[in-house]
Amino acid sequence: QLHLAESGGGLVQPGGSLRLSCVAEGFSLDYYFMTWFRQAPGKEREGVACSSNMDYSSHYVESVKGRFTISRDNAKKTVYLQMNSLKPEDTALYYCNAGGSTSNYWGQGTQVTVAS
Repeated sequence: QLHLAESGGGLVQPGGSLRLSCVAEGFSLDYYFMTWFRQAPGKEREGVACSSNMDYSSHYVESVKGRFTISRDNAKKTVYLQMNSLKPEDTALYYCNAGGSTSNYWGQGTQVTVAS
């Protein structure tokens, strides 16, 4: 089956760090634009960071610039989201998405909770 599997979430104190991983099962990331999304309770899902498969450029939503870093290792079929200086408002369910020309995949998500 073709799917994505996220891991690395958890409970962390404000100011702490986490690294999320997203592994592709059954397909290569070479042809996919990868995006990390998050959704907090009562809020709409928002794109947090993305990585282009064309030029490997990265882009971030303003609220995480300077704190989050997206990276990809196509050989390992894995995309990472390094999150530093975490804030309570970063608490959400984090999903990864693989967007291709003819197909689109989502993972089940990993919960990140930032609290004292």
